[in-house]
Amino acid sequence: MKKVTLIPGDGVGPSIVEAAVAVLEAAGAQIEWERVEAGEGVMDECGTPLPDNVLESIKANGIAFKGPITTPVGSGFRSVNVALRKKLDLYACVRPAFYIEGVKTPYPGVDLVVIRENTEDLYAGIEHMVAPGVAESIKVITKGASERIIRFAFEYVRRNSRKKLTIVHKANIMKMTDGLFLDIARQISKSYPDVEYEERIVDNMCMQLVQKPNIYDVMVMPNLYGDIISDLCAGLVGGLGIAPSSNIGDGDLAVFEPAHGSAPKYKGMDKVNPTAQILSGYLMLEHIGQKEAAANVIFGVKEVIRKGERVTYDLGGDAKTSEMAQAIIAEIEKKKAGSAVSPGGETV
Repeated sequence: MKKVTLIPGDGVGPSIVEAAVAVLEAAGAQIEWERVEAGEGVMDECGTPLPDNVLESIKANGIAFKGPITTPVGSGFRSVNVALRKKLDLYACVRPAFYIEGVKTPYPGVDLVVIRENTEDLYAGIEHMVAPGVAESIKVITKGASERIIRFAFEYVRRNSRKKLTIVHKANIMKMTDGLFLDIARQISKSYPDVEYEERIVDNMCMQLVQKPNIYDVMVMPNLYGDIISDLCAGLVGGLGIAPSSNIGDGDLAVFEPAHGSAPKYKGMDKVNPTAQILSGYLMLEHIGQKEAAANVIFGVKEVIRKGERVTYDLGGDAKTSEMAQAIIAEIEKKKAGSAVSPGGETV
């Protein structure tokens, strides 16, 4: 039994987290949940929506399963998500984007992974007004942070039997910051002769992903580019509603959450797609070694989306959040009972 910090979040967070927890438990996850609150309506004595007990819980348990939390635009607390990553030093954001049969997309067969440096770049938040009407934001790239994220990416390729690693940068213009990132990647690549290595300028990378995404595999990049390109990749396979995410630090420390936001206008409507939250749970189960439960989760998700009968509006159906979750649970129960039939027709 693994103790995991559970953060429902706000907006649609509580409803999709509830759906995901039900699916994970039906899949056989051996988890004891420790529920804590962060986000909208939760303020500590300093007026921030990230109370100390949340951080303490994650540090004690090592793993957190988190719903989306609203990030104010233009004012207020900068971001609970960014604060979590910085305070816990969750330096690697891993966002897979893979095709699921039944999702309408012109890019069948896509299987990509974006690995994003999580702690610096423009997201370091060093900005100020230098004069009336003139704002400045400082891009920070360091040798230490670049080395660990690039080495993490090479190890990810090896560990997951992937094919190649693409370094994404803008060193043709930002010769010192992105130039440092690129130079470090070139040096580290020499230690991984078994991993195919290539480099792409970020704007060209975006064009190529739209034109021929199937020739790419794992990509690693600084923080801002990773935020943008991971959403692009999600769009290739059907949208953020099916885009999971993990934020990983040293040791076993990790936070799993969907890549999408909190969509507060849908709060309490039991309407949004729970797949990204559920697939984040799948990544979590893989991470903590509960492989059988993870396999049950991904099977149930793929079966429901393939059939297309009990899916939410963004996938072409009219099911509620809770109804789609129950449909996934039903497929898992069939599989566990030995009566499920795979798309190929064989009993599994």
